[in-house]
Amino acid sequence: MDITILGIESSCDDTSAAVIRNTTLLSNVIASQEVHRKYGGVIPELASRAHQQNIIPVIDTAIKEAGISASEIDGIAFTRGPGLLGSLLVGVSFAKGLALSLDVPMMEINHLQGHIFSHFIDLPDRELPHPRFPFLCLLVSGGHSQIVLVKDYAEMEIIGTTIDDAAGEAFDKCAKVMGLPYPGGPVIDRLAKEGAPQRFKFAKPSVDGLDYSFSGLKTSFLYFLRDEMRDNPDFIEQNKADLCASLQSTIIDTLLNKLVKAAKQYDIDEIAIAGGVSANSGLRNAVAAEGRKRGWNTYLPEFKFTTDNAAMIAITGYFKYQRGEFAPMDIAPVSRIGDFSKTE
Repeated sequence: MDITILGIESSCDDTSAAVIRNTTLLSNVIASQEVHRKYGGVIPELASRAHQQNIIPVIDTAIKEAGISASEIDGIAFTRGPGLLGSLLVGVSFAKGLALSLDVPMMEINHLQGHIFSHFIDLPDRELPHPRFPFLCLLVSGGHSQIVLVKDYAEMEIIGTTIDDAAGEAFDKCAKVMGLPYPGGPVIDRLAKEGAPQRFKFAKPSVDGLDYSFSGLKTSFLYFLRDEMRDNPDFIEQNKADLCASLQSTIIDTLLNKLVKAAKQYDIDEIAIAGGVSANSGLRNAVAAEGRKRGWNTYLPEFKFTTDNAAMIAITGYFKYQRGEFAPMDIAPVSRIGDFSKTE
C-alpha cells in the first residue's frame, strides 16, 4: 500500500513543504527569506515572523503541485530540532493543527538525520543511487560538522564532531572578514575557482580521534589578514581569489583527512556527504577524487537537497511511519539535539 507523507521544514530561515509517496518525491516547495541579507546573518525574530507568513501558502502549493488532495496524506513529518526555537515553533504548531484536522499521525524529525536521509529520495523520472548500510556520512553545515556511522534507517552514531566551530561557520565568518556578502560560503566557492589553492597557508588544527576544530583556522585567517593589511590596505581586494581558494582548500583537507581516517578505522567504503556545505564544488570534487583513489562508492546529494528542504524531512518521516514511530500531540520543539540516539 502506498504511503503519502507531507514534510514541513522550518528550522532556520527557509519555509519548506514537500510531499513524498513512498520514496518518490512529488513536490518540494521552498520560500526563502531575503530580509536577512542586509544584516549579514539570520535574525531569529524576523525569521519566525516570515515563517508565519509563508507556511500556509507553501504547504498549499506543495499539496497542489503533488497532484493530491489533503485527504490522501497518511502522515505529517516536521522538523523538531535543532534550529531556531521561534522558527521551529511555527512548523511544529502548524503540523499539530493539520494532523488533528486530518486525523493522521505525526513524525518528529531530527533536522540532521533529514540531511543524511536525503540520499534515499527518488525522483518521479528516475531512481537516484542510494548508499548501502553501513555507510559513513560527512555531515557539514553552518552549525554542524560531523562524521556519522549510519547502520540502518533507525540506527546511527556520531563518531566524530566539531569541538568548537563548524566548517560552514568558518566559511561564513571568514567571508565576512573579507567583506563578502552573506551567505559567504557560496561566494568563496565561486571565487576559489579563479584562485591558487596553495598560495597561502593557514593553521590546520590537530585534534585527537575523529573530531574537528575550526576556531583555530578562523583565528589564523584573521591574524594573517591583519598583518598583511598593515603593509598593504588593499591586500584582500588584490588577492581575494587566492585567499578564497587557499581557505577552501584548508577546510576541505581538514574534513577529508578525518573522513579517510574514519573509513579506514571502520573498514567502510560506502561514503556520503550531506548538509549545506555539501553543495560546495571543491568539497564535492575532492570527495569524488578521494573515492576514485581509495575505491569508495561515493554519494553526492542533488544540489536541491543540500540546503534546508522539506523533502528530506518527508523521506525520514516515511521511514518512521513504517516503524510506527509517531509523535505525541504535546511534543515541543527543541533548539539543540546532541545525539541521534536521543530525542532531547
